[in-house]
Amino acid sequence: MTFWIYLGVCATLNLFGYGLMAYDKRQARRAGWRVPEKQLFLVAFLGGGIGAWLAMAQLRHKTKHWSFRLLMPMAGLVTLALYVYAAKWLFVE
Repeated sequence: MTFWIYLGVCATLNLFGYGLMAYDKRQARRAGWRVPEKQLFLVAFLGGGIGAWLAMAQLRHKTKHWSFRLLMPMAGLVTLALYVYAAKWLFVE
């Protein structure tokens, strides 16, 4: 049961990261209210890095900014490492 909760939390964080990047892309096209870059990075480094990185690649959003080209893959890898470490700590005896 605990494994499924853990998996759900990881999936939710990454779906939120993906959704936030998609929302910002949509707002950029409409010239609407944008999500601050600090918030995008915060969500990415707090567990949504894989989803945000995937959204960046699929939607081609923020790909011209060097900070995003450098930090989003880093956030994705940090998130993956964090998930693996947490899973090992939680589920391996």
